[in-house]
Amino acid sequence: MYLEISNPMDYHVALYIRLSKEDENEGPSESVNNQKSLLDDFVKKHRLSVYDTYIDDGWSGTNFDRPDFQRMIGDIEAKKVNMVITKDLSRLGRDYIMTGHYMERYFPEKRVRYISLLDGIDTGVESSANDITPFRAIMNDMYAKDISKKIKSVKRDKQRKGQFIGGKPVYGYKMHPTEKNKIVIDEEVAPIVRRIFHMALEGMSCRQIATQLNEEGVPTPATYAGLPVANPGPYTGLWSSERISDMLQNETYIGNMVQGRTVKISYKSKKCLKQDRENWVVVEGTHEPLIDRETFQKVRMLVNSRKHTRSRTYDFLLKGMIFCHECGYPLAVLNRKNAAGEDVLYFVCRTYQRFTKAGVCSCHSIKEKTVTDAVVAKIQEVCEAYLDPSLLQPIAITAVEEVRKAESHDSEIQSLHSKIDGLTANLDKMYMDRLTGLLAESDFERIYQRIKMERNSLEEKLKDLEAQKESPVSTEDRARELVQRFITSAYASRELLVSLIERVELTEDKQIIVKFRFRELEAIS
Repeated sequence: MYLEISNPMDYHVALYIRLSKEDENEGPSESVNNQKSLLDDFVKKHRLSVYDTYIDDGWSGTNFDRPDFQRMIGDIEAKKVNMVITKDLSRLGRDYIMTGHYMERYFPEKRVRYISLLDGIDTGVESSANDITPFRAIMNDMYAKDISKKIKSVKRDKQRKGQFIGGKPVYGYKMHPTEKNKIVIDEEVAPIVRRIFHMALEGMSCRQIATQLNEEGVPTPATYAGLPVANPGPYTGLWSSERISDMLQNETYIGNMVQGRTVKISYKSKKCLKQDRENWVVVEGTHEPLIDRETFQKVRMLVNSRKHTRSRTYDFLLKGMIFCHECGYPLAVLNRKNAAGEDVLYFVCRTYQRFTKAGVCSCHSIKEKTVTDAVVAKIQEVCEAYLDPSLLQPIAITAVEEVRKAESHDSEIQSLHSKIDGLTANLDKMYMDRLTGLLAESDFERIYQRIKMERNSLEEKLKDLEAQKESPVSTEDRARELVQRFITSAYASRELLVSLIERVELTEDKQIIVKFRFRELEAIS
């Protein structure tokens, strides 16, 4: 270490210390006390003023969301710290991309001098040690990757042997008091699990079971285990049909160890992806069963018998953009018959739909068309302040002339005839499928109406082209017609709505709140 600091009084120093479980295996030289002693000696020797010492004990170098590291960043932002000292570069981090970001960009931009004692790195002076810093960061990253592979291999081996390696056992079980990686029945909540299976065996649906448990105030698995909730919602602490369904199909309750249902994306990310069932690690007979196999199989058949694939999906203009104002969750859409027997779509609160008897949120029921019409009217009102038809006219004239040069009416008329014939053939085939029972009546009506509307639109366009062929319209008149058509129909374009609107919220008293993506539009509305 040949580092020299000529102006020590100008610096307010942050001493940063990190120790992970993997580092503990390297010996006492990596300990928190050893790092602190080394840093204190350097500070004392160079007469530096220490603002604070930041210690992240038990945190991986691939994770930069460490509490004390973030506290140090906060102090840098507040201009309380302008020098950071670590024992070596790996203490700062083992992710070479993020380590390089802080060294090459963040620290220089914030006028923070970084010193790594054992590596001889000092961003405050020109040094050959600084030039090879990126390679050191890559080597630290490779070390973390290698450690991750070894840990993953060990865990996978334990899973195949039927040893439990998770944080918390499934609801109804607990860790064995003396044997490691083994689970036993938790007699405190085991009766609840048996009761859930018994209710399912009696024919109750998953939603009915969840409603019953919520009415009785039975704590959920997460509440019982005391697990923290990252993003509490309106139905946090309530049983759901999804939770019940998952329990009723979990082979852990018949004595099989089921693991590997999720896998981490990489050693740098905490995000996990769900695995297909065939990729799960299932080992039979590893612990005492809570439910007998016969009951489990009967319940599984009952649950599977209720599963069905919805062939019908509803397309509407505000799909994915409409939310409940009170709970913040997306609104669901339901199909109901009116007095005339026609299908009518309604928006309802999904939270209320799932937890009706728990009194969470309210119905918010309203016709989809009512909301859509109101939103389109609002968009039209706001956009008209920006839209000047006279400015669109030259653009439309140019477009019309280019189209006329590019192709004749004859080719377009022929193309329309071909499309109309194709749609007519589809309608004929659908009718035959309906007569033979291959297509349900409800699906036939829905698809028939959509194709019929599309064919009518093409036929109208065909009539216009044939009329133009008989008596050609001037370019100016055609352009004026296009501008008018754009003004009257563009507001009902989903592409336009998605571009302009961030979200639409529906309040309990049926008020519609439109949140635009642009502040200028917010101001006008």
